[in-house]
Amino acid sequence: MKNSAPNRPSLDDFRKQIINGNRVVLAQAITLVESQRVEDIQIANQLVEALLPHTGKSMRIAITGVPGVGKSTFIETFGKYLTAQTKKIAVLAIDPSSYKTKGSILGDKTRMEELAKDPLAFIRPTATGATLGGVADRTREAILLCEAAGFEIVIVETVGVGQSEVAVRNLVDFFLLLMLAGAGDELQGIKKGIMEMADAIVITKADGDNVKPANQAKADYQHALHLFSENTAGWRPRVITSSALENKGIEETWTLIQDYFNVIHSNNSFKELRKQQNLVWFHDSIQQHVRQHLLESVKVKTHIQNLEKQIAENRILPSRAAQLIIQDFFQT
Repeated sequence: MKNSAPNRPSLDDFRKQIINGNRVVLAQAITLVESQRVEDIQIANQLVEALLPHTGKSMRIAITGVPGVGKSTFIETFGKYLTAQTKKIAVLAIDPSSYKTKGSILGDKTRMEELAKDPLAFIRPTATGATLGGVADRTREAILLCEAAGFEIVIVETVGVGQSEVAVRNLVDFFLLLMLAGAGDELQGIKKGIMEMADAIVITKADGDNVKPANQAKADYQHALHLFSENTAGWRPRVITSSALENKGIEETWTLIQDYFNVIHSNNSFKELRKQQNLVWFHDSIQQHVRQHLLESVKVKTHIQNLEKQIAENRILPSRAAQLIIQDFFQT
């Protein structure tokens, strides 16, 4: 297949270089799967499908928490601990998008400078774009590409701004929630739903004068988690404290994660979890494709403009207008 972009490797070269762990080509491949161009999407799909036999062996871990909880600092310290044990780690850092430029705002690669220099680590900042839940449009494909490149642990760092974190829960095997002690429920946006999704909670910045509040928060959260039933994988979430600055709680976090994976592998929940991830991906993709085709239809665009005018004039319910658009589209 011809390449639409100059200096782009062929599909076969892409596949071979990624399998060989070429991080430059891996970055190019992730850029390819993030492209909105029709020809790029076709090539990207073929590439990811060609690499499927080499995927699925990593630990997929989400790390989330509100801004200020210390996600990047924690991930850098945790990542350096893992690479010191010769583990290959990929970090997909999902940044908030600029409303105007749609580009990444925070730039996690610059906030994890030491880890970015590690030859066993790969960090990829990606803007969320228009996607809710702190997850980029092509995070799933990026995970598969990292797995094909031989990364044993893939961490997805999410925005953590309160938008449906269910999105990231359906991408990964393990969901780690970072919390602050003494910040207050209102500030942290603590909700029963997100705590129910967590496989573990880490109370960050447990150092100095914050040690006592962190230990109290640990006890409070552990008590709250006991009120929830055991999850479908047969795992009961745990709470630990951590200080990235003092390198405390990092080894415990890794031990906890390993315990979790031992449980889900021993009771066959791992395979079921991966099947569920793919089914959610399938249904999410249906919604995305339907919406895309709707917006690309000239007839539908005209109908949308007419209905928008009626909505603005308060002559029709938005929900009713949406029904009419769907009817119009599927009758074409």
